[in-house]
Amino acid sequence: MTTAAPAPASSGRARPPLPSAASRRHAVDWRIRFAVLSAVWGFSFLLIKVGTGAYAPFQVTFGRLFFGTAVLAAAMAFRRERLPRGLRTWGHLAVAAFLLNALPFSLFAYSELTIPSTLAGICNATSPLWGMALSLVALSEDRPTRRRVAGLGIGFLGVLTVLGAWQGFSGLDVRGTAMALLASLSYPVGWIYVRRTLAGSSHSHLSLTGAQLGLATVQLGVVTPLFTSAPASFPLVPLLAVVALGALGTGLALLMQYGLVAEVGPTTAQMVTYFIPVIATAAGVTLLGEQLAWNTPVGALIVLAGAALTQSRARSARTATAADAAPGPEAASPAPAGVAPEAAPPVVTPARAAQP
Repeated sequence: MTTAAPAPASSGRARPPLPSAASRRHAVDWRIRFAVLSAVWGFSFLLIKVGTGAYAPFQVTFGRLFFGTAVLAAAMAFRRERLPRGLRTWGHLAVAAFLLNALPFSLFAYSELTIPSTLAGICNATSPLWGMALSLVALSEDRPTRRRVAGLGIGFLGVLTVLGAWQGFSGLDVRGTAMALLASLSYPVGWIYVRRTLAGSSHSHLSLTGAQLGLATVQLGVVTPLFTSAPASFPLVPLLAVVALGALGTGLALLMQYGLVAEVGPTTAQMVTYFIPVIATAAGVTLLGEQLAWNTPVGALIVLAGAALTQSRARSARTATAADAAPGPEAASPAPAGVAPEAAPPVVTPARAAQP
């Protein structure tokens, strides 16, 4: 749940009101930024595939986190943001960094060694389904409704359609697919953890997310040398793919998502989740020449329909929870420094967009 930072104590002097995020003017219309964000995250799976063609998955993930952190660090310096304080906060951020960045990013990179980028993108779309299922168990304020239960059932039916369950999963790389699904599951686990530990933090979302991404970079910096050797060469195209994956698909995308959440609210911003698999599929088929059986796009549509149903609420419920929908600190993923996405990292509800 997005939570606004507590107001500072009054000093007794009148202070001019700060402009609300919603009232700030943007040079580029939010619809254009929404489309760009969808494209950036949709192409992330193609970039992962290209990067792992020359570098080890851990190396791709480390590069992604490094360049993503560099972008957020530059943004923090420009806005004069300070890093969070307190060992307890940093401890929670270290766990969030593992669940929302280091683990899912690495799993997606490893999964694309053996599965198409199109399938990885569709697996990412299951994150809202996992999130809703987990939140019904772990979060007391999320109560099961017929609409949500139906959405879960429809969504997982779509997953079985994508995987070709009636064929006994023939031709499916089980290990790679399981990694991609586990990566998608990691996001809502991380979101629930963040919601329980960091909601209401007085630190800014940019500060929290920058620190989180930096900690994930450190985690991969320790792990990568233990399981990989230094590359013998640095092919240009895969290297550029890793740089773009980090600088654009992680750092810049999170900053764009901040702006969207502040301007149009998390409900609209999280809709980016439903465009990511469509763009990932189109990119994989047209640019990488990946084969697409009929059940893959059909199953993906069923997954997205189920995910949308789990996020929908009755009109009265929306009115009753209007305060919860107010923009505050970031998703995501992601995700916090997520994905899907996930849409206000790192303090988000499990339903927010997962960053791929």
